[in-house]
Amino acid sequence: MGNDLSDQIAATAWSANGFATQADLLRKSVSRHYERGRKTYDGRAEMLASAASDVAAAFRQTGHPLGLISDWSEFLRDSSERSMLMLEALRKRGDIFLEHEAAGAPPVLIYDYEIVVDGATLDRPCNYMLLSIKPPKGVEVFDWKRPYVIIDPRAGHGPGIGGFKPDSQVGVALADGHPVYFVAFRPQPVKGQTLADVTDAEATFLREVHRRHAEAPKPIVVGNCQGGWATAILAATNPDLAGPIVLNGAPMAYWSGRVGQDPMRYTGGVVGGVMPAMLTSDLGGGLFDGAHLVENFELLNPGRNWFRKYYDLYASIDKGDQRFLEFEKWWGGFFLMTEAEIRWIVENLFVGNKLSKNEARLEVGRPIDLKAIRAPIIVFASHGDNITPPQQALNWIVDTYADEREIQIRGQRIIYMVHEQVGHLGIFVSSSVAKREHTQMASTLKTIEALAPGLYEMTIDEMTGEGNDRQFKVSFQQRRMDDILALDDDRREEEAFASVARMSEAIAETYDTAIRPGVRAAVPETVAGLVRSMHSLRRQRSMFSSQNPVMAPVAAFAPTIRDNRKPAQPTNPFVMAQNLWADMVEQSLDIVRDTRAAFFETLFLSIYAHPAIVWYGQSHAHGRARQTSDTLLRTLPEVVSALDRMSQGGLAEAVVRMLVYLADARGNVRRDRLERSSEVLTTREPFAQMDAPARARMIHEQSLIAEFGSDAGLETLPHLLATKKDREEAMAFVDYVVGPVEEMEPNTVARMTRFRSLLGVAPLETKTEAAE
Repeated sequence: MGNDLSDQIAATAWSANGFATQADLLRKSVSRHYERGRKTYDGRAEMLASAASDVAAAFRQTGHPLGLISDWSEFLRDSSERSMLMLEALRKRGDIFLEHEAAGAPPVLIYDYEIVVDGATLDRPCNYMLLSIKPPKGVEVFDWKRPYVIIDPRAGHGPGIGGFKPDSQVGVALADGHPVYFVAFRPQPVKGQTLADVTDAEATFLREVHRRHAEAPKPIVVGNCQGGWATAILAATNPDLAGPIVLNGAPMAYWSGRVGQDPMRYTGGVVGGVMPAMLTSDLGGGLFDGAHLVENFELLNPGRNWFRKYYDLYASIDKGDQRFLEFEKWWGGFFLMTEAEIRWIVENLFVGNKLSKNEARLEVGRPIDLKAIRAPIIVFASHGDNITPPQQALNWIVDTYADEREIQIRGQRIIYMVHEQVGHLGIFVSSSVAKREHTQMASTLKTIEALAPGLYEMTIDEMTGEGNDRQFKVSFQQRRMDDILALDDDRREEEAFASVARMSEAIAETYDTAIRPGVRAAVPETVAGLVRSMHSLRRQRSMFSSQNPVMAPVAAFAPTIRDNRKPAQPTNPFVMAQNLWADMVEQSLDIVRDTRAAFFETLFLSIYAHPAIVWYGQSHAHGRARQTSDTLLRTLPEVVSALDRMSQGGLAEAVVRMLVYLADARGNVRRDRLERSSEVLTTREPFAQMDAPARARMIHEQSLIAEFGSDAGLETLPHLLATKKDREEAMAFVDYVVGPVEEMEPNTVARMTRFRSLLGVAPLETKTEAAE
């Protein structure tokens, strides 16, 4: 009886806390949406009011009715000419779309390439292929330099976004002399293709790259967006193949985000989990149409995608249509997936979040453990990314490792960088990002393996110079898990997603057994192909193509119009009124977008954050088991082995140990020091004779000694350096890496002074003291 009463009291308290949590989440959601909307639209209202005032002033300034008639006539001519030229651009887009599809939708790369490995010929065939990028004229690459392998996202679009202009990931790597390979894919998957087939093909690609560049270090693998989680899976299931991996805007922890800010993650709960993807695939004859994904992306920002980009084309048509057509060629290349592929993605990533929780399996008997990745990991995220917010790009680190010390213990290096404002696509295609972030990242990757294991944030500060001569100050700040969590809320809302995951499994099972057989029987392949061809995104392109006879006059008259253009003056009051109207239309669509986002979030939290529904999802709410106590971490085999060898070694071990202690004392590592450290550890004896794995093992071991050995690690330095010559040589290496005394921070000076005292080496000297 007493136990029953205790259980009832506990259940009542739990329920009360659950309702309080739900109420707090709803309050936070509504208040944040309101506050952001108020700030955004108050500012926009002021701008629109100012623009309206300018329009009114322009009309008043015109004065005489004849002046208005003249302005109206000028505007009408300008507007009709712009409309015709815009239609001509849309006709070109339609023709390019049809030609691109007819050609098999090849990658939109601006570089020449050759197919090195065709996935269709492998034992487990797939539609992927490895391309070798041919450097343009005047650019030289070197086989001994670390190759780059770039994996583009397969998220509805085709491949090539990472190299469709000179200032791109491909361009940055080629300019620095690196061989570049590109992982591309064809529109149609091989029948029965799975993501396990794709991962095995990508592993084959890396082996071929290594065979071609046997003298070079392991290749850098760059994964963009959905290509990012594919890169992580590749590195986790084949830890011996990849060098450093770069995850650009890659969603890895799908349940994460900030309440009131990141609405895309709620889609699974609102639409019913994985079932819509299954149904859509069945209606497509077993193939999922990537046009649906592209349509979802456009829905995220209808003001931009449905109106503003076309109005911008119209308003700036005199500057040409080349940029518009280049981007639309990629944006309008719609690729397909098998049902098995899209279902795995939705169940394991979008809805189930299993990759972050260590529950994902590539196939039966092949678990995916992100801790198995041995290569350094660089993560690039942005606060301006509404598709992959920083929390989705970074929280997998918190979910995977107990704390930053476990990252050190495992010999891992994880570096993250968070941009303040660039959008999702800007991470891959922005010229400014390519010139700054990707260029500095590429430079950093040369020396990253000289960095002591741990968690770091990469910061870039502009210095002097312009254009190609611009110099940047790059440093690596040691971070804790709390620094990543500080980017997020308290993550309480993530419990609600576990309920969605369980509900999705139940609905999928019901659909699979009771409904699917009838749907598949009712949709033959010919009907599925017809349905795909009628998708609105395909029709809006093909209907403006030259196949439509209505567009024939546009093609005929557009050249004459362009040759005889008479644009209206920007001060024309009707032009100004037109621009004001466009801003108002976009703002109206933005208000609809933001209202919809607020509605979806409050609907989601009202249903799935309810205590009863949260209880329903408890079986799916757990994370991976992690060792968190200091005692448990100290008993890990790697730590025990390193501490047992604390007094063993020589010059090389002593130098590395001192450099690790210095990095810990400063809390950050400047890139110039990292570059000098890399130079010492790769070109100076006794390091030069070591291979990369041996060097990495030594850095790992000395990092563990510095972390867990405390003062004992310092006091045993004399045991490693038995002679005066060795001690002076070791200090000379350290002095070179650290640089002049005048550039040292107080903690560094104190640590260097202690090194010298322990080793009996002459004290530090400033340049002035040395000269005297």
